[in-house]
Amino acid sequence: MDKLEGRHAPLRRSLWVVSLYLLAGGLWITFSDYVAQQWFPDPEALSRVQTYKGILFVLVTALVLFLALMRQFSSDRTLLSLHHHQREEIRNLNQFRESVIERANVWINVFDPMGRVVLWNKAAEEISGYRREEVLGSDQIWPWLYPDEHERTRIRARAEEILRDDGEVVGYETRITTRGGKRRLISWNSRSLQNDEGEIVGTIAIGQDITDISEAQTSIRQRERQLSTLMDNLPGMAYRCRYDEHWTMVFVSSGCRELTGYEPDELMNNKRVSFAELIADDDDESNLRAVESAIGNAEPYSLEYAIVRKDGQRIWVWERGRAVEDNGDLVLEGIILDISDRKALEDELSELATRDPLTGLFNRREMTRLLEEEIVRANRYGRALSLLWIDFDHFKDINDDYGHAAGDSVLKSTSKLLADSVRSVDVIGRFGGEEFVIVLPEMDCFEARETAERLRNLISQTPQPLGDGKSVRLTISIGVSVFPDNGADFRTLCAAADKAMYRAKSSGRNRVVVAPLPEEAHNS
Repeated sequence: MDKLEGRHAPLRRSLWVVSLYLLAGGLWITFSDYVAQQWFPDPEALSRVQTYKGILFVLVTALVLFLALMRQFSSDRTLLSLHHHQREEIRNLNQFRESVIERANVWINVFDPMGRVVLWNKAAEEISGYRREEVLGSDQIWPWLYPDEHERTRIRARAEEILRDDGEVVGYETRITTRGGKRRLISWNSRSLQNDEGEIVGTIAIGQDITDISEAQTSIRQRERQLSTLMDNLPGMAYRCRYDEHWTMVFVSSGCRELTGYEPDELMNNKRVSFAELIADDDDESNLRAVESAIGNAEPYSLEYAIVRKDGQRIWVWERGRAVEDNGDLVLEGIILDISDRKALEDELSELATRDPLTGLFNRREMTRLLEEEIVRANRYGRALSLLWIDFDHFKDINDDYGHAAGDSVLKSTSKLLADSVRSVDVIGRFGGEEFVIVLPEMDCFEARETAERLRNLISQTPQPLGDGKSVRLTISIGVSVFPDNGADFRTLCAAADKAMYRAKSSGRNRVVVAPLPEEAHNS
């Protein structure tokens, strides 16, 4: 009805204008003729007046027509300008729709208050699989996207809340079912649409397909959990630290607790203590040099050093790591293991390799090495050095009379007595059987003879246990040699002391004999 009235309006206005013109023209003619006849009774004068009156009428109507046409043309020009502007806006809107809405890589759709699709862009088609022609003007898209009735009811209820409350939804996630039957996770931003009068006329929804992102995040979380589980079960502490003087830890695994006694957060960023403070002072400098060398050669590094735990216990650790670049900074990554048990085993094996298993004193091989070192040191610094060669007198009788177990008991107790009776710088060892050697650094011939006599008297006056509650007395014979008078190397020095010991034996035992100087030996 409104459209029909709009089409008839120009006709009615035209009829009104023509009617008014006819009425005005009729009134003018009638009224002007009456007035002219009254004012100009002369026929000639009346004829001229009629002529002028006609000309005036033509001029007046022409002026009125001119003004009317001017107004109409001005109105038409305004309408044409408005129409051109509207066409330009429509073209811009179409371009916007084509360039922004249609080409957008996000799903954009508009629903009317009844839930029917009003707008459906290309991204919506590509993600859902449903073409625009299938969904426009229909609400069938709801059961297509959400075939589960309970899920569909919940989501439509949320959309109706936006319509009622003029609300907005940000990051609302739903899982749709595409035309191909695949499940996709969509994150929605939605709000209501209003007309010029402020009435809500629908909703606009912008969706982003986050299926791949979600799967990637899930995969990352799974890998993080696996890495965390791996780190927690490592037999040590994995770390990442800055290459600085404090070895500042930026990450440590939970193994830090068992290794150092500190909680991970106490060690990270030097919150309570830096890792450098845990390293024994004599190891930190050597560690730094080893790491510097490895970095310079672009190689991994391996270190063994001692650290002091939170409880004060000193343990040995083995570290394996390498330098990596992180955002332009150099950091170190690796793992640290507790090797205290291995170190103890190594020390035990080393002890077994250098100690006599019966007495615990140094064995022949280790004594040889230590004596050679002392000779080199004495020669370098011009210091004295003496050697005592000790042999038990009639020791075979103890083995024969009391058994080898008793003999071993005597050897152990006697060797302990000797070891406890010399200086801490002196070195004592068992060369084999009942022969013992004592190295006396920085001791000349006179002092060495006094020491030997003291030890001889101590042994002869101290009964030695046989292991069965009984004890026995025994004596020792000692030969003394001095560096460099009796020899400048290991062999000659030992040979001189050994000969002196045999002289003590042949002279009646239980005595000390000093090796003579080479000239004295020649004269004798």
